[in-house]
Amino acid sequence: MSIMIQRRRILGALGAAPLAAATLPAWAQGYPARPIRIVVPLPPGSPPDVLARLVAERLQDAWKQPVIVDNRPGATGMIGMDAVAKAVPDGYTVGVMFLTHTVLPALFGKVPYDTSADFVPIANLVWLYNVLVVPPSVPARSAKELVELARAQPGKLSYGSGGNGSPAHLIGESFRQLAKVDMLHVPFKGPSEAVQALLGGYVSAMFATTSVAVPLVNAGKLRAMAVTSPARLAALPSVPTMAESGIPGFDLKEWEGIVAPAGTPRDIIAKWNEELTRIMQLPQIREKLSELGMEAAPPNSPDQFSTLMRAELQRWTQFVKTTGLKTD
Repeated sequence: MSIMIQRRRILGALGAAPLAAATLPAWAQGYPARPIRIVVPLPPGSPPDVLARLVAERLQDAWKQPVIVDNRPGATGMIGMDAVAKAVPDGYTVGVMFLTHTVLPALFGKVPYDTSADFVPIANLVWLYNVLVVPPSVPARSAKELVELARAQPGKLSYGSGGNGSPAHLIGESFRQLAKVDMLHVPFKGPSEAVQALLGGYVSAMFATTSVAVPLVNAGKLRAMAVTSPARLAALPSVPTMAESGIPGFDLKEWEGIVAPAGTPRDIIAKWNEELTRIMQLPQIREKLSELGMEAAPPNSPDQFSTLMRAELQRWTQFVKTTGLKTD
């Protein structure tokens, strides 16, 4: 199946998913009556995992049922999301979906599930920004100096990521294109492994989420070059934005939300959306997210989350097509 045909299929399915759910019978009365599973397609300690555990704790309090976080890492998140896609659509299994999953079809051509037809969007929960970081062994003291260094040594510097199609890969490639530098992409088996390689000086740079970058920067183990947010971050007030560093138009942010298997009854989806919206508005949750470098997304409906996913799919499919991005 060509990328264009698969893209059309995904776009059509994304728009149809909420309508399909609407035709299902109402059976949310008494839900939940047993433990719930939140599948995280990345290892423990990753941003989606941290978010899932924050949400799980509050859901347990509200619904009086155990909420289990089930980490299923591997294959750039495809293993975990495949488990969600194949789960019984009864509301007892959901998954954390993020930016990566809107680029995988274009990047790989084929994934074990249909990115949108096999899932029903529930709600986008957070926005995340990234920090361009380097180990002390890299002589650059700013993003501008890093660009100059990379231009002086084409192909010699590298940037790490948690795998092909991971947010760090996409953001790193965006940096490479916008800054017009030749840097080698080095994919690892997850973000934790990539960070360890960066700390060891095996790669020259990496775009890490603020929750990962800030503690390491404050400890002096990494040096922050710039942030991908449109304004400076409260957690790193002295670190300039990409625009301030001479790379305009580079204000990229990640998103993370909750999806359920296709066929999950609409009334259960609505119940999830209502509870997640309540949780994300709690002052203590918003404060914790801020400490982690995450920004609570404004309240949004399943249809609005579906619209976001469609837009992201279009954006990153076009990015892959325009840049000729390939797996390494």
